[in-house]
Amino acid sequence: MTSPEPGTPAARLGLRWRLHGDGRTVAPGRVVGPRERLTWPRTATIGAQHVVAMFGATFLVPLITGFPPSTTLFFSGLGTMLFLVVTAGRVPSYLGSSFAFIAPITASTAQFGPGGALGGVVMAGAALFLLGLLVQAAGTGWLQRLMPPLVTGTIVALIGFNLAPSAKDNFMAAPVTALVTLGSIVLISVLLRGLPGRLSILLGVLIGYVTAVLRGEVDFSGLGAVWQEQGLVGLPPFQTPEFHLPLLGLFVPVVLVLVAENIGHVKSVALMTGDDLDPWIGRAIMSDGLATVVAGSGGGSGTTTYAENIGVMAATRVYSTAAYWVAALVAILLSVFPVVGAAVATVPAGVLGGAATVLYGMIGMLGVRIWVQNRVDFSNPVNLTTAAVAMIIGIADYTWEAFGLQFAGIALGTAATLVVYHVMAGLARRRGTVGTDPLAPDTTRLPSPLG
Repeated sequence: MTSPEPGTPAARLGLRWRLHGDGRTVAPGRVVGPRERLTWPRTATIGAQHVVAMFGATFLVPLITGFPPSTTLFFSGLGTMLFLVVTAGRVPSYLGSSFAFIAPITASTAQFGPGGALGGVVMAGAALFLLGLLVQAAGTGWLQRLMPPLVTGTIVALIGFNLAPSAKDNFMAAPVTALVTLGSIVLISVLLRGLPGRLSILLGVLIGYVTAVLRGEVDFSGLGAVWQEQGLVGLPPFQTPEFHLPLLGLFVPVVLVLVAENIGHVKSVALMTGDDLDPWIGRAIMSDGLATVVAGSGGGSGTTTYAENIGVMAATRVYSTAAYWVAALVAILLSVFPVVGAAVATVPAGVLGGAATVLYGMIGMLGVRIWVQNRVDFSNPVNLTTAAVAMIIGIADYTWEAFGLQFAGIALGTAATLVVYHVMAGLARRRGTVGTDPLAPDTTRLPSPLG
């Protein structure tokens, strides 16, 4: 295929790609760019790898929250298509289920039912879309000042660790199966190389599931009922959202995590491809917000860009958005087979507990990684105090009711992070105490204030 024509509607929507070289190989030191592709059979194969990479994590969210798995899979495929169109095919990414939504969905479902939880997802998506519009118009500078690495890392960490009680409950429901699942994930991640190693959670869940079957912990009765009622092919179940203002405090903090994920993933792809993708960050955030609104409007989980698929691109050196169109189409096709969703729904609590122990911990440690990568100086009391206060509030799940709204640990921890950091940093700069810049090592006092 020839180079895309900038003026054509297909090119503007990112639906045309030029052939990379001979379409069969990628030369050493070269990559297949977002607007390029290999031959269609090779592109389809790589697209299938993206489906495998996102499958385990995308399905775990609805399993944990009680949403229909096939519905979530349908909206992940549709959301990916929206993302690719809004970003004009410049940013290769798959939109899968976001783990940041698990805690607010669980809490809101208990209070207002599934419809209320979906309303919260829609509100979060709308807020994310508006924030993306602002980023597109004003750039990311203001956002980076509002959320420096200390703040971003703390919010991500407290969301992960806030989910620890949920992981424990599922783990203790079937400790043996959970332990097998957990052990399999740990061993696979270090024993296998390449793509299999990056699919340790999916493979670990499969091993745990087989263990659960052998121990008689899996109920297959629902499969026959679904086959009789819906047959081989049928649309996934849809549900409309209900809106409750008190849920704002639960869902709005998730937006900050999604922004951080989107910016981080876009910059990672830019680094690997050599493209300047900064002008597309606002569009990426907007499209993720739009996809989340669409998903919540029909019964699906909130979405986010997936690091798992970035790992596939790094391994294959193929960043073609054509492969993501293939992945999105395959996801939608799988979602219209009711038995697939019913089979996924049979995964028992023990398997979920083993996987969640790793996943929730990983979310928390991603926040720690943000601190480490950006060399956050915890000898500075501004940074230390901010993280200390916010983490305890998030992990202990503090709650507070005001003005008819209920704020839980994630919302309060996020608010504490922003308020404590900016108040302390502002006062420290004005008074000239403990270093004027929390982002730089404190050299005003030796030894360190921590001793």
